[in-house]
Amino acid sequence: MNRKHHNLNVWKETMFLVKEIYSVTSHFPREEIYSLTSQMRRAAVSIPSNIAEGVARTSSKELLQFLSIARGSLSELETQVILARDIGYVDDAQKLLTIIERTFGLLGGFINSVRKKVSI
Repeated sequence: MNRKHHNLNVWKETMFLVKEIYSVTSHFPREEIYSLTSQMRRAAVSIPSNIAEGVARTSSKELLQFLSIARGSLSELETQVILARDIGYVDDAQKLLTIIERTFGLLGGFINSVRKKVSI
């Protein structure tokens, strides 16, 4: 199966980010399994999921709505990574923050591209 979103660099990057988040959170303290670990994983999974759902929709307006939700989840995840760093759960938060920053750029570019098509 090859869906349209499978070819998007932004979707591929967010899938990579999800795997990194799962790897990092697997080392969190056990008492965090239902709080920060779960929150970070859900926020991360939400990003490529919303990109995929938006691309599968029939209108650019719907696509933009789902891309906006994905960007919100990415912001949420960034906050959680910073929190995890600040409380000592993540040793190399800069690696994650770099991936997140790169993803913001890709997502922003995709959003701008869709907006330009809508206004033509």
